[in-house]
Amino acid sequence: MRGRGLALMAGARIGEERARQQYEQQAAMQEKDYQLQQAQQQAATPQAAPSTTEELQKLADLHKSGALTDEEFAAMKKKLLGL
Repeated sequence: MRGRGLALMAGARIGEERARQQYEQQAAMQEKDYQLQQAQQQAATPQAAPSTTEELQKLADLHKSGALTDEEFAAMKKKLLGL
């Protein structure tokens, strides 16, 4: 009877070890899935583009400094405003 009890205990320990390994594998897979979702969300989030007002101000500054002619300034402003 003693031998049978030891075998049952050994079998239980093996079962526990397998269950622990499966749990750890599942936890690792869930962590990888979570990290992948986070990376995808970051990639899908558009970066803040400069506002139209900021872009117009930059163009005005370039025009005022003489880097842009009147014609260049007018053309770039039209393009920026979608006109």
